[in-house]
Amino acid sequence: MKRLAVIFAFSLVSILSFAQTEPEYLMEIGAGAGVMSYEGDFNGSVLKNMQPSAALVLRRLLNPRMGFKFQLDYGKMKGSSADIKTAYPEYSTAQYQPAGAEVYNFSNTLIDLKSTYEYNFWPYGTGREYRGAKRITPFVFVGLGLTYVTGGGNNVFTANLPMGVGVKYKIGDRLNLNVDWTMHFTMSDKLDGVVDPYLVKSSGIFKNRDCYSALMVSLTYSFKEKCRTCHNQDE
Repeated sequence: MKRLAVIFAFSLVSILSFAQTEPEYLMEIGAGAGVMSYEGDFNGSVLKNMQPSAALVLRRLLNPRMGFKFQLDYGKMKGSSADIKTAYPEYSTAQYQPAGAEVYNFSNTLIDLKSTYEYNFWPYGTGREYRGAKRITPFVFVGLGLTYVTGGGNNVFTANLPMGVGVKYKIGDRLNLNVDWTMHFTMSDKLDGVVDPYLVKSSGIFKNRDCYSALMVSLTYSFKEKCRTCHNQDE
C-alpha cells in the first residue's frame, strides 16, 4: 500500500512539474480581416464609410508581457463631400471638382506596413508555461509605419504613427485570437486627393493631416520554441 502511495505521489509531482514547464514560443504568424475608415477633410467620424481590409501578421515575443508586431495591411478608403456640411472656399474649382460634378468623391487603395511595440496588461499564456499567465489580456501598442495610397490619379507615400488598444485570447497552446483597433496619424494631407481645402496654413507634423483607423480580428500560430536548457540568452 505504501509503495502504491509513493508511486502515485511521484507520478503526480512529475505531471505537475511537466505541466509547469510546457514550451514557450518566441514567434507568431497569421492573418486577419477587418474594416478600415478614413478620417480627414471629408469624413470626421471613425464609423462612416468603413471599408474591408486584410492583414498579414508576424509577432516576435520578448516575454509574456512584451513583444514586437510587424503587420502588412491592405484596404480601401472612401469619402465624399456629400457627407459633410463644411463649405470650402475654393472647392468648386476644377482642381477639386471636375466639370459637371455635384460632389467630390474618392475611392482609393491603401497599403500599410508597420512595426509596433506591444505591452500586455497581464502576462499572456496558458499558465502552464509561465506561472501567473492568463489566457486573455488587454494590451496597448505604439510604433512606426509607412503608408502608400493610390487611386484616381492620386499616389501618395508617407509615414504614419500607429497607436491603439486590443485584446488577446489564447484559444489553444499555439493558437491566438487578437482583436485590436489602431489609429494611424499620417504626415500627409493628400490621402483623399485634396490638399488643404480650408486654405488655412498650419505648422506641425500632424496638424491638418489625414488619418485612418482600422478594426482588425486576426488569428496567429505560435512557433519557434524557446530553448529550456540555454542560459543567459536573449531567446
